[in-house]
Amino acid sequence: MADKLDLSVVVVNFNTKALCKQTVDSVFKSIENISCEVIVADNSTVEKEVFTSDDPRVRIYSGLPNKGFGVTSNFGAKKAEGRYILFLNSDTIMGKGSLDKAIHYMDAHKDVGCLGIKTHLEDGTFDHGCKRGFPTPFNAFCYFMKLDRLFPKSKRIGGYRLTYIGEDETADVDSVSGAFMLMPKNVFYITGGFDENIFMHAEDLDLCFRIKAMGKRVVYFGDASMIHLKGRSSLYMKSSDSIKNFYSGITYVCDKYYAKKLGKVGITLLHIAIGLKLRLTLLRHIFKK
Repeated sequence: MADKLDLSVVVVNFNTKALCKQTVDSVFKSIENISCEVIVADNSTVEKEVFTSDDPRVRIYSGLPNKGFGVTSNFGAKKAEGRYILFLNSDTIMGKGSLDKAIHYMDAHKDVGCLGIKTHLEDGTFDHGCKRGFPTPFNAFCYFMKLDRLFPKSKRIGGYRLTYIGEDETADVDSVSGAFMLMPKNVFYITGGFDENIFMHAEDLDLCFRIKAMGKRVVYFGDASMIHLKGRSSLYMKSSDSIKNFYSGITYVCDKYYAKKLGKVGITLLHIAIGLKLRLTLLRHIFKK
């Protein structure tokens, strides 16, 4: 089976049974000419939200401890039998034929180590998180100061959200979103998988760092698409804990990849900037309640 199955889709379900069912159904509705299995790694803490399915193409591993998105995703990946692994959020809806197109692109471009696709939010707006540059200090400054919104066509200023790359283009990028990360199974295992020190958020950036360090390309593929119901999943609901996890993950990645380059003073200043942004975001969240 392992040499015949094209794709293993790994979905983490954390208290999102209805959303997860919608995602799994959309996967099978979207495929046309590829073979596919879905692995649901379930660490739900609410019994009625545990995922169930009678579809023989779906394998469910429930009762997993909630040790973070990376830990649970790594567990699911170990069960994968496909040539490719797709890490897919439980709050997504695949576009028709998108998985076929993505697999065919990967088959034709063996130097690609990770692929992300065009993503729109529930209201139809484009989700810039599906294609990003690495959060270098300059990229982070331009993003936090929203300079990229003033100069969206500038490759220099738009270096984090990559605003100069059109939605329908296909282009090399630094990172794609963890909501959709497609990669050859052997690439995932060579990298060592997701860094389990990151509980949630920024694990996609970290993995893309290591994939590119292997000499593999990370590609944004504009010919395939999906909808991301961002904010509906328990993993991504705007809460104080979620916000803290995001900035904790970003800090960890910056320390891991930029501490030596920036030196003690530089990394300290970066920590201060991230800390200030965290406090501002938490204050906005509190006042919105």
